[in-house]
Amino acid sequence: MSGGGTETPVGRETATGGGSSGKKRDSLGTAGSAHLIIKDLGEIHSRLLDHRPVIQGETRYFVKEFEEKRNLRELRVLENLKNMIHETKEHTLPKCRETMKDNLEEVLQRLQAANEAVCRLQQREQERKKMYHDHLVSSEKRHLLQWEDFMKEQPHRQVQVDEEHRRAMERLEEQYAEMEKDLTKFSTF
Repeated sequence: MSGGGTETPVGRETATGGGSSGKKRDSLGTAGSAHLIIKDLGEIHSRLLDHRPVIQGETRYFVKEFEEKRNLRELRVLENLKNMIHETKEHTLPKCRETMKDNLEEVLQRLQAANEAVCRLQQREQERKKMYHDHLVSSEKRHLLQWEDFMKEQPHRQVQVDEEHRRAMERLEEQYAEMEKDLTKFSTF
């Protein structure tokens, strides 16, 4: 069996002969022989039917192998991580620093140029808005002055229009009066 115990013969007879112990075994009536038979039956039963020691041994072997493989796998993972960290520390990080130093200055210059361009655009926009606002204010003031002048002239113009209207009415009245005279001349005929 794979459990690995030593096998003992079932009968307790020695190879040299069956002398006096054979007689004791043959007589079933004694208490010692019954005890030996029960003991032998227990051994037979345990070897044939009780597999706990074998299973426990196999289980211990499996657990030991599994833990060794798991430890090896974890060691490989840890070794890979250590190598990756070392590679990053020794090669990748210095390259990144150099690249940052080289490109960061250029990026900063570009950012400053972009910032200056944006500031100029904002300043132009503010100047344009101020000019537009100033133009609107001056136009509004000019229109208000024109309106005030217009409103000041309105009474004078009203007087002129009223005077022209009065003259036109007088002319029409004179014209109709003459036409009436002329009609009266013709009606006498």
